[in-house]
Amino acid sequence: MFEGCCGCCSAFRPRYKRLVDNIFPVYPQDGLVKSNMEKLTFYALSSPEKLDRIGEYLYQRGARDIYRKKYGFVVIAMEAMDQLLMACHAPTLNLFVESFLKMIQKLLESTEPELQILATQSFVKFANIEEDTPSYHRRYDFFVSKFSAMCHSGEGEKKNKIRIAGIKGLQAVVRKTVSDELVENIWEPIHMDKIVPSLLFNMQESGFHSNETPNEDPTEDEDNPPMLAETCMRELVGRASFGHIRTVLKPVLRHFDLHELWVPNQFAIHTFRIIMFSIQAQYSYTVVESLMAHLDENCKSSASIRTSIAAVLSKIIAIAAGESVGPTVLEIINSLLSHLRDSVRNCVSQSEEKQYQEALINALGEFANHLPDYQKIEIMMFIMSKIPFPPVDNQTPADNLLQSILLKSLLKVGTKYQTIHLNSTFPVSFLEPLLRMSLAPDSDMRLLVQKILHTLIDRHHNLEKLTKPNVDISDLDLVIEKSSRPDLIFINKHGPIIYDALYTSLQIDTNTPENIEAIYTTLALLCVELSSAETVIDLLQLVLGIQNLALTNNSLSSAQKFNLHGLIVCLLVLISNVANLKSLEEYASQIVEARRQEAPHLLPEFMVHYPSNSEGAGKVPHLLIDQMAICEYVKSHGIDASRLLQTSPYGAGGPGIVAAGAHRNSWIDTGRGSITELTGINEVDSAASSPGVQRKVPEEELTFESMKKVLTEPSEVRKEAEAEKRKILSHTFRTATFSELIRRTQPKHDLLQNKLNEIFKSLSIIETRSPSDEEKKNAVPTYEQNFPELFFY
Repeated sequence: MFEGCCGCCSAFRPRYKRLVDNIFPVYPQDGLVKSNMEKLTFYALSSPEKLDRIGEYLYQRGARDIYRKKYGFVVIAMEAMDQLLMACHAPTLNLFVESFLKMIQKLLESTEPELQILATQSFVKFANIEEDTPSYHRRYDFFVSKFSAMCHSGEGEKKNKIRIAGIKGLQAVVRKTVSDELVENIWEPIHMDKIVPSLLFNMQESGFHSNETPNEDPTEDEDNPPMLAETCMRELVGRASFGHIRTVLKPVLRHFDLHELWVPNQFAIHTFRIIMFSIQAQYSYTVVESLMAHLDENCKSSASIRTSIAAVLSKIIAIAAGESVGPTVLEIINSLLSHLRDSVRNCVSQSEEKQYQEALINALGEFANHLPDYQKIEIMMFIMSKIPFPPVDNQTPADNLLQSILLKSLLKVGTKYQTIHLNSTFPVSFLEPLLRMSLAPDSDMRLLVQKILHTLIDRHHNLEKLTKPNVDISDLDLVIEKSSRPDLIFINKHGPIIYDALYTSLQIDTNTPENIEAIYTTLALLCVELSSAETVIDLLQLVLGIQNLALTNNSLSSAQKFNLHGLIVCLLVLISNVANLKSLEEYASQIVEARRQEAPHLLPEFMVHYPSNSEGAGKVPHLLIDQMAICEYVKSHGIDASRLLQTSPYGAGGPGIVAAGAHRNSWIDTGRGSITELTGINEVDSAASSPGVQRKVPEEELTFESMKKVLTEPSEVRKEAEAEKRKILSHTFRTATFSELIRRTQPKHDLLQNKLNEIFKSLSIIETRSPSDEEKKNAVPTYEQNFPELFFY
């Protein structure tokens, strides 16, 4: 009887159980009994060793009420555990946490959405608590799996609430585990493969990547699963270290592949922009590398998928460019170029493949746009080194396409570069292959090269004004500044090969009006950017050479010749205007007016076909540019015009005349500057670019006759003789064979050395002959023979 009485009497139960029982009301709708809850909290703080028992007892009551579906008491039990968790921070809190997490797990396992949401809210509160001592055995596998499953909820009216609870739960798991390195590693692939796809699944409904207007009210983010998922994704990526970022990116890429989200790629662009702006800046290039590696893996996929991936790359690559240094830059560029080469090798003519190539080129341009200028120069040189130069006979359509695509890439990078000094923009290793490409058989490729030159030469934004040849430039408002010394040195050194390449390009019979207009623009930009007396003479020489080319070349069509005549008159007008040569400007205006009256087809604009009654320029010689008149007008402004009267470097057969059918010794044949550049009047060497250094001319043999000739002959005769001598020398270097040139130019010290070698050889032969015995007996010692006065007896 006593024993039964003890079982019914609550006074004999442990105090912590009595305190726990007292917090529950008779009716659950009355809620937690606050006064008794305060007593329980005070007891837990006074006796922290009882905290684990309190937690275990609350869990048992909660589990029993869940089983009995008394959900009101379950809510009260969970609220009590929340308050104890927030109030107690004793070292023994870990033991209470175990019961707390078991209670949350029990709620999450139920089928009631309200209990799942309640459990999530409690877990979020727990995640915000910093524990004094970490728990090494605690695992969160169940919570990651359950919260991820809640993110995919698609049933009932409370779908959004459950998804929001799942996203907040994942966010809490990440915060709790990332802050403590001693607990379970949340960055393991087994966890990321659940967390990342769950967030992406909810982000797909965001209006930021679709035509719908997104929600711009930040206060509503917590009620919007897509926005909350984006916030969680930003936090997840922002917390990732270098070693963990790839474990986040792999599930992203896999999700887009499995759900076919690359086409269309608005959501992909939106997602990767979120990643790029959230990731730590020094790791941003890792995202670019991962996308490129994924592009490698999809090399067999359809062109539309590869194009979409490349488009995503072009949208985000600029963000990574600022943090890319050293080898990383060239690695990215080399990878893009490799994809371009593979695209050309796999397919030549599909339109989708061309879109893929354009996307890669755009990515290359966007990446280069955010690099410093010195790295852009390195990139352009790197791209140029990748352009193939097969022999013309062995060139395939794939080679042509690859050259064209790489030139487009070069042009894209060039548009992002701001030229300061031409000598740093055009190093020899870049200029020579570029000029070689300007003589390519394909007209479109030659046009691309000219556009590259336009972009790099133009520093004062005159390109748009000089795109089309025009004889009326008074309204163009050109920006002209005095040339710097480095620029003048550059044009003195490299001008001849540039002019020679442009002149040679004009001889190609496949030129279209666009090609000729592009060459005009290049020459016009050189004239505007490098205005000096020497440049004026060089350009006028080129003008005369092009005119004679148009008159004498039999391989060009009549329309091409008319285009050339229009080009040179526009150049003449521009040169006279830029150099402020008023008399030459008036002369050019007279020619323009006369052509308008008699031969308008010799003026712009350029056409492919002209009327059949258009007369050739050779039949109207008074409309041509007169060499002697130009010389006089140039002299009247104090500029030395003697070079205009001498042998033109453009063709053979006299000043300004190109022999019909004659082969020019072009720099492209020899791999260096033209032969006239090396030996003729336009010779450019290191002395020309060195201040205060004069070029030494070969000295004549100094004899009495030569000195007498200098004193008696008038200066005019002497000048004519020197001119004739230079003419003969120039002709010799054009026509002589290579061996003869070597013999003629052999240095004199070699002749002297050969003579000395012969003398020493003869002496050695004499010394090696053995003397006879009688010769030895009668031989006089050498010292007595050479110095007898010292050995006189």
